[in-house]
Amino acid sequence: MKYIEGGICAAKGFKASGTYCGIKRPANDTPDTKHKNDICLFACDVLCDTAAVYTQNKVKGAPIIVTKKNLEKSNNKALAVIVNSKNANTCNTDGIEKANEMCALVAKEMNIPKEQVIVASTGVIGQVLPIEPIRNAVPTLVKELDYGKNLEAATAIMTTDTVKKEYAVEFEIGGTVCRLGGMAKGSGMIHPNMATTLNFITTDCAISQELMQKALSDIVKVTYNCLVIDGDTSTNDMVSLMSSGLAENEKITCEGEAYEIFKTALYEVMMNMTRMLAKDGEGASKLLECICSSAPDKDTAIAVAKQVVGSTLFKCAMFGEDANCGRIACAIGYTDAEFDIEKIEIDLKSDKGTVSVFKNGYSVDFCEEKAAEILSSDEIIILINMNQGEESATAWGCDMTYDYVKINGDYRT
Repeated sequence: MKYIEGGICAAKGFKASGTYCGIKRPANDTPDTKHKNDICLFACDVLCDTAAVYTQNKVKGAPIIVTKKNLEKSNNKALAVIVNSKNANTCNTDGIEKANEMCALVAKEMNIPKEQVIVASTGVIGQVLPIEPIRNAVPTLVKELDYGKNLEAATAIMTTDTVKKEYAVEFEIGGTVCRLGGMAKGSGMIHPNMATTLNFITTDCAISQELMQKALSDIVKVTYNCLVIDGDTSTNDMVSLMSSGLAENEKITCEGEAYEIFKTALYEVMMNMTRMLAKDGEGASKLLECICSSAPDKDTAIAVAKQVVGSTLFKCAMFGEDANCGRIACAIGYTDAEFDIEKIEIDLKSDKGTVSVFKNGYSVDFCEEKAAEILSSDEIIILINMNQGEESATAWGCDMTYDYVKINGDYRT
C-alpha cells in the first residue's frame, strides 16, 4: 500500500473542476474571500458502478433523496457528481426540485442521462438554495473538467473546514496496479451512525457493485462511524464510492485475497480522512485518538472508544490539559455494553510520553506535571485496556474549545 497524490483524481478516468459561483456572498470584496470555490464537479470517462451510504437522520437533505432515487433508477451506476457548499438545500419546500435541476443541468451539458448524476450539498440548513448561480456555473464546471484538478474540487466542498481533506493510495491486485482516492469535508455537526460527513471516493479497481457496497458499509463502521466532533448527526451526510474498472485487473466478484486487498486500501483512505476530519473539528486544538483493546467483542470496543471521545466533559478536560481520569471512567461507565470496569486500565499518551491514570477500577497516583506535559501535545492517544477479550477498535475526536462556541454561535448569520 503506497500513498500517492491526486485525491479524487488519483484513479484512472476521473477528472474534476471547481469554481466560485456566488452561492454565498463573501463578507467583502477582497480577492481572498470573493473567489473561494463553492461548487465542484467530478466525473469519469466511463460509467461507474457506485456504492453509497447516507445519513440516518430523519430529516434528510433534498440532495440525499434525489441521489438515492437516481442510483435506484440507474441500477447503482453514476458518471458525474456535483457538489455545492455554503447551503445544505435542506428543509426547503423547493429543495428536491432544485436538487433535481442540478442533476439535469449537468446531464444536459455532458449529454448523459440525469439518473447518472449524483448531487450533494453542505452548509446552512433551512435557507433557500439560489439556483441561478449554479445554472451559470455548470457550463464552466463541465468545460474545465481535468484529470489534475482534485484540489479545486476538494476546496470547493469546504464550509468551516480550515484545511482540505484528501488521500489516495496505490496497490496491486494480481500484479495489476490499482488506485483508490477520495476527498472529504466536515468540521462540525459530526456524530455519524451509518453515515458520514460528505465524502467521495473513486477507484479504478474492477470490482462488483455488491462487493463495493459490502466493503464500504463494513469500513464505514470502523472509520467514519467512530468519529465524534460534537454529538450532532448531520442531515446531509453521505459517502459515495465509484469504480471505473480502468485498471483492468481481473474483476473482483467474490470474497477472497483480492477483495481483502481492496478493503485494506479502502480502509487506509477512509481512516486517514477520518483522522483529518477529527483534527480539523470546529475550533479544535487537539486530535484525540482513543484505542480500546482487549475488549470482549468488536461492538463493545467501538462503543467504549466512541463514548470517550464523544464525552463533552472529557473533551473540555483535554483542552485544559487536565488528566482527569474520572471523566474517562465516567464515559466508559455509561457505555451501553456489558463488561467489568474493575479490569480496565487507562493510559494517556503523546509524543511527550505516557502516563498511567487508572487501573483495576480505580484511579492511580501519577505526576501531575508529567501528565500536563504529555497533554500539551496537539495529538493525544487514550489507551483503554479492557483485559476482557481480544477485540479492539479506534475512535477519533477533538477537544472542545472556546472557539467552537464562537463558530457555532453565529454560524447562520
